[in-house]
Amino acid sequence: MAMDEDSDWPEEGDLLICTVKDIKQNGAYLTLDGFDGQEGFVFVGEIAAGWVKNIRAHVREGQRVVAKVIQVKKDRKRVELSLKSVSEERRRETVQSWKNEDRANQIMRVASERIGWDEGKTSAVSGEMIESFGTLYGALEECAISETALSDAGFEGDWIEVVTSLAVENIVPPFVEIRGTLDIQVWGEEGVYAIRDALLDAEACAEGIEDVTLTCHYDGAPNYRVDIRAPDYQAAESVWVAATSAVEERMSSVDGSLSIERT
Repeated sequence: MAMDEDSDWPEEGDLLICTVKDIKQNGAYLTLDGFDGQEGFVFVGEIAAGWVKNIRAHVREGQRVVAKVIQVKKDRKRVELSLKSVSEERRRETVQSWKNEDRANQIMRVASERIGWDEGKTSAVSGEMIESFGTLYGALEECAISETALSDAGFEGDWIEVVTSLAVENIVPPFVEIRGTLDIQVWGEEGVYAIRDALLDAEACAEGIEDVTLTCHYDGAPNYRVDIRAPDYQAAESVWVAATSAVEERMSSVDGSLSIERT
């Protein structure tokens, strides 16, 4: 099992996506996906729970599996793995995570073609996104949730619009967020009470709607931020329209000014 001296090594306890390369009588060699062709070995006793009479009844060449790293022997350039130590739940989670990252890399490849980046630039930006968000898929999922996710994280450039657009098109997030601002001034005697009532009217627009929340935040007079979380953009935008209409109606009866901006 050949490994370069300078190659990265997995850590004991890691769950890895592997491909069955070769099956022997005493175990199987697995290629460690994402580790530049490195291999690990699963002894027959770690193939499955109980007595394994025929290894080929449990694994086959070319099969993709999830294996747990149980020992790393760098001096002998050996990684020992276990299949039986991986629960079905952890196996599904690991496979889904792998699929998500593969999908994220595909999205970034499409983005790079549209933007005109070379492979080095794409890799560098992807690395920065991973550093900021934990995973590449996590970064793109945040873009699908909030269109300002990358700029909020400090990224700059016209490429943000391309990546965000592709994320929205290709990733279905657990929820989405939109934001707007209200510039409210009241000159009459109603003062802050009128502003309070207007914001309460806005928040009431999300009441009773499943999985939708609307919250108003004071950002320093006369600015107020409106945050909406919903299952999808259609629901979020619908609540935004209702909320701004409610605020406009409330303010129409007082002496003041109102400016609304969708950010």
